[in-house]
Amino acid sequence: MTLTELRYVVTLARERHFGRAAERCHVSQPTLSVAVKKLEEELGISLFERSKSSIRVTEVGQRIIDQAQTVLDQVGVIKDLAQDGKNQLNSPLKVGAIYTIGPYLFPHLLPELRRAAPEMPLFIEENYTANLRQKLRHSELDAIIIALPFDEPEVVTLPLYDEPFVVLLPADHPLTEKDEITAEEMAEEQLLLLGPGHCFRDQVLESCPPLVDAVTRRAGESQPGLVTEGSSLETIRHMVASGLGITVLPLSAATAIKYQEDILAVRPFAAPVPFRTVALAWRVTFPRPKAIDMLSLAASQCRVIERAKEATPAAAAQK
Repeated sequence: MTLTELRYVVTLARERHFGRAAERCHVSQPTLSVAVKKLEEELGISLFERSKSSIRVTEVGQRIIDQAQTVLDQVGVIKDLAQDGKNQLNSPLKVGAIYTIGPYLFPHLLPELRRAAPEMPLFIEENYTANLRQKLRHSELDAIIIALPFDEPEVVTLPLYDEPFVVLLPADHPLTEKDEITAEEMAEEQLLLLGPGHCFRDQVLESCPPLVDAVTRRAGESQPGLVTEGSSLETIRHMVASGLGITVLPLSAATAIKYQEDILAVRPFAAPVPFRTVALAWRVTFPRPKAIDMLSLAASQCRVIERAKEATPAAAAQK
């Protein structure tokens, strides 16, 4: 059994295709196939079920592949330990973030990190939580920025900040006359939300039960007033600017792009203020803890995070 063979089976399990796995490993397909077969013969079990149209990991194979991934992670730790004094901040860091955080945090985070660790550029990916979870597990990403709760074996999470939700309205909307808006008042309006499957949509509905009732009621009555087809927060922002309805945004998104004051308005929620906890997550076996420390330190110094902390006294009181 070799580390190369372990890398081959881990990649094959991820790709579910011999050709793509061989390409990812920079070897020929016969070379990879022979190595996988050799490992299976050595272990005396089949790691994969093969057919002409598909490859599926066996139940015992999945447990072995998970352990193989852990072994490969530990190899990285050993290499760093063997190179005494190696600077953990002089090579790129692969960081992912969910769609409703990345566009609003990265413009503030990157300058801070650039000043603190100029030799550690970031490879950045924005994606859904489920996809980021898989990429972190498979070492395709070093760290991810997500909203809690987030539970994953062998993964550490560090809360970065609590971010309040706010209401975004057309500037001429009657609710702009109020200093604070309740979820009950929002439930009577034309609401714009992300579509099903977006974690931010779920967070909004969980934090604002009256909106759940509105969504359920209008769906049952086939009312077109509730728009759920927004593919991104920016799309929804523009629809609000057009006068189509009102929405809920995280504070960082609501203040990220400035429309003229006669186009859009932002109002806080009345207490209890709904909010989300944004956190950094990484594998417990990741061999560059100083890089994670620097990433979290740079995040803590971002003005967007300071603004969120200043705006959440009501949210903090709920904890």
